[in-house]
Amino acid sequence: MPGNSSETQATMTYPTTEQHARWKREADAMDMSLSEFIQAMTEAGLKKFDVDVEPDESLSEVRRQRNDLKRELDRSRNRITKLEEQLQTRERQRIKSFVAENPGVELSDIIQDLIETTSDRAPHQVADLVAVGELHHEDGAYYPNDEIK
Repeated sequence: MPGNSSETQATMTYPTTEQHARWKREADAMDMSLSEFIQAMTEAGLKKFDVDVEPDESLSEVRRQRNDLKRELDRSRNRITKLEEQLQTRERQRIKSFVAENPGVELSDIIQDLIETTSDRAPHQVADLVAVGELHHEDGAYYPNDEIK
């Protein structure tokens, strides 16, 4: 950088004490004199640059992602509905089978049969609840999924 010669012109500035200290630290970090730093930063500030920021993704890309997520949500909802119907069907099937095997049975007997045979059906029901995300399994125990409202 030219020093004190006929091709240079001294220019004064009056920064605050805090600004001066900050500029000096920055100049030192860049291994520049304070004068060189002020000159470089002034030139950098005068450069023409576009202040508009280009988005990372185009509007059509965001729409595509939204549509993909919507399709995924719809598939998940359909899967949950089917699994819930399977759970209800299993219970209904058990009741229908029991009543067919015991015509004229009373409600209390139906309830007792459901109680006694729950251990046969429970593993499937729990697995289905985990599959749809209503429960999660951790350290050998089951917990409600906090995300399900």
